[in-house]
Amino acid sequence: MVLDLVIKREGTSTELPMSGDKVFVHYVGTLLDGTHFDSSRDRGEKFSFELGKGQVIKAWDIGVATMKIGELCQLICKPEYAYGSAGSPPKIPPSATLVFEVELFEFRGEDITEEEDGGIIRRIITKGEGYSKPNEGAAVEVTVIGTCDDSVFDERELKFEIGDGESFGLPAGVEKAIMAMEQGEEAVFTIKPKYGFGNAGNAKFNIPGGATLQYKIKLTAFEKAKESWEMNISEKLEQSSIVKEKGTQYFKEGKYKHASVQYKRIVSWLEHESGLSEEDDKKAKALQLAAHLNLAMCFLKLQEPNKALEHCDKSMELDASNEKALFRRGEALFGMNEFEKARDDFQKVVQLYPANKAAKNQVLLCQKRIKEQHEKDKRIYANMFQKFAERDSKKEAEKGKSESVENGEDAMEVENGEKEAGGEAKA
Repeated sequence: MVLDLVIKREGTSTELPMSGDKVFVHYVGTLLDGTHFDSSRDRGEKFSFELGKGQVIKAWDIGVATMKIGELCQLICKPEYAYGSAGSPPKIPPSATLVFEVELFEFRGEDITEEEDGGIIRRIITKGEGYSKPNEGAAVEVTVIGTCDDSVFDERELKFEIGDGESFGLPAGVEKAIMAMEQGEEAVFTIKPKYGFGNAGNAKFNIPGGATLQYKIKLTAFEKAKESWEMNISEKLEQSSIVKEKGTQYFKEGKYKHASVQYKRIVSWLEHESGLSEEDDKKAKALQLAAHLNLAMCFLKLQEPNKALEHCDKSMELDASNEKALFRRGEALFGMNEFEKARDDFQKVVQLYPANKAAKNQVLLCQKRIKEQHEKDKRIYANMFQKFAERDSKKEAEKGKSESVENGEDAMEVENGEKEAGGEAKA
């Protein structure tokens, strides 16, 4: 046997750790002759690793996967499942059989969110094949079973493109989960409200607001969408036109985040293209301009004026006097309470496009807000100066009082001095 496991104390749990789980253990490692070469107990700190990811010797990935919380076991590891014929000098000689005493304290699922905020936790039931994973726009075939409070609310086999999940009633967290999976993988995902149905819940599935969801997902098959470097300019232009229409449809449905994903794909495909023919260059710039303008509108709708401003500026790099870019930049600045800068943009729209009545109205609104802001500043400064005056007056009063006391003390000293002087005269 290449691995022998002896349970020295039974565990207390019924559940076993799964591949990808983060496990927390204490261990003591010795050679067959009893020589200690490593111990987490000596360091006074538990050792953690992700199970089944090859972060430890093979014997540990196999042995710890059979343990329950609270279990104490002895792992006898032959060289093939430890450090092999090379060993790990200077402590572990070549072709050494190792003995580990391991105690399992805790295991938890893998956090697959970029922010590592615990919003989507994965526990793998069946490991997938290969290393490739679906990307944005990939065509996927999946089986999903959604549960909330142990009740199944969704059970389906689906085929769709990543980015279109909401159209199939899937929360954003499910698409993020699928993008972390390998073909053939089956896993359970715990999805917090931020990545689920949020505070609004889902009436169709009878999910209350703020609910944590569980989805059991199997990724049966997928075909990755072509990456930018895999497409020539003709393909990029063709795909950009397709996703632009898809984004526009999402926008009309009020799905601004999903729309923004589509428009961002256009930018990523085309923004670094150079050396194009005159015709292709014209098409590429038109698509980029539309994408940035639409992204600005999406972020205005999502009440993220800083991001909207960024895309307005990008639009104006392509077309410095674009009516929509100027107007939306004014709206973004207005949303950031930059009323004077917003007014300047709206005035420029009026100057360049006199028929734009909305811009004229926005100029008036900006002027109103500027006036209100000035009035507010006056009141703040007036109160501030009043406080300064009161403070200075109080200081002067205290200073005067202090000087009066000092003068009184001086007078007493003079008087005492005169008495002492008089006494000396009498003597």
